[in-house]
Amino acid sequence: MTHTKSRRLRLAALAFLGTASIIATSCSSPASDGAIPEVVTATEAGPATAEGDQMRVTLLGTASPVLNSRRMGPATLVQAGGLNLVFDAGRGAPLRLQQAGIPLGSIDGTFLTHFHSDHVNGLPDLWLTGFIPAFGGREGSFDVYGPTGTAHIANGLADTYDQDIKVRVADGEVKPETTKIVGHDFEHDGVVFDRNGVKVTMFEVQHDPKHAIEPAVGYRVDYRGHSALFSGDTIPVDNILKYGAGVDVMVHEVADFADRSKMATVFAHHTSPQQAGTIFAQTKPKMAVYSHIVNGIPGRVPGISEQELVDRTRETYQGPLTVGRDLNSFLITSDGVKATTIEPDNQYDN
Repeated sequence: MTHTKSRRLRLAALAFLGTASIIATSCSSPASDGAIPEVVTATEAGPATAEGDQMRVTLLGTASPVLNSRRMGPATLVQAGGLNLVFDAGRGAPLRLQQAGIPLGSIDGTFLTHFHSDHVNGLPDLWLTGFIPAFGGREGSFDVYGPTGTAHIANGLADTYDQDIKVRVADGEVKPETTKIVGHDFEHDGVVFDRNGVKVTMFEVQHDPKHAIEPAVGYRVDYRGHSALFSGDTIPVDNILKYGAGVDVMVHEVADFADRSKMATVFAHHTSPQQAGTIFAQTKPKMAVYSHIVNGIPGRVPGISEQELVDRTRETYQGPLTVGRDLNSFLITSDGVKATTIEPDNQYDN
C-alpha cells in the first residue's frame, strides 16, 4: 500500500471514529495511550476474515441503551473455523456486519447473553434481512443460542413476522426453509456449540445485586488454542475469573459516571473500571477490551472521557487495554493479538 493511500485510509477512519479509541494496539508491543491502530477496509483489503487457525473478534456495537449514531447496540462478531458467530444482536448489528463486508446470510449462529431489549432489538433485522436473496441469501435456518427463554423469543419473532414470510414465500421471493428461526435453550453452564473445531461455552453471570435479571450469561469461544471471552452485562463474579483465565481477548462491559450517585441503581448493575481492572489483572488476557460502555446520558447525566476511563482502569491494571469503538477488530494468531479498525464500506449510503 502506498504512503498516500495509507494516509487517506487513516484519515477516513479518524473521520468515522472521532478521536483515538485504541489504547494498546498489540500485545507484542508496549501499550501506547492514544495510539491509532492500523486501518483495514472491507473494500480495499476484502471483508473481515480469519484464516487457518486464526480467530478474529470484531466489535459491531459498543453502546449502552443510549441512542448514539457512532455506537450501535451491543454486538460482537467472532470468526473462526470458517464460521461467523454473533454475540448479542443490538441496534444496528446488521448495518455493522455489512460495513465489515459480512453477508447477513452467512451468520452461523447468534448467541444471547440476556434479554434486555438493547441486546436483542437487532435480532429480527438480522434474521429477516438475512434470508432475502438480495441482502443475504441464507440457505438454512437462523439459529439462536442462549439461556432458557431464547426459544421463546425465537418463537415469538416467528409469530410476529408470520405475515411477512407468508407473502414473500407466496410471491416466490424466498424458500420456506430459509425463513426458519430456531431457538436453542440451555439451562446450565457448559458447551452450547461445537462445530468445525469452534467451541462455545456458556456460563452464568450476575447482572444485578438482587438476582432480579435472570438469566444472564457470558460466553467463552475456543478454537485451536486461541480464545476469547464475552462478559455480557454483569457485576464482578467468580465465573469471569474462572472462564477468563489466560484468554487471548477479553471483551468486558464497563460503567462509570462523573457522579456515580446520579445513577446509583444503574451503576450497581455493572462493573466499574477499577473492578474491571482487577479482573484483567487476575485473568491476564493478551488484550483487554471494553464494550457495552455505560457512560452517562447526553444532556442529563454527565459521563467521563475515554482518558478518564483509562486512568481509572490503570488504578488496578497496567496491561494491554482497548476502549472499544464500533468496528475495532482483533486478529488472534500464534504471534499474538493484532488490533485494527475496519473502515466501513459505505457504498450503500446514498
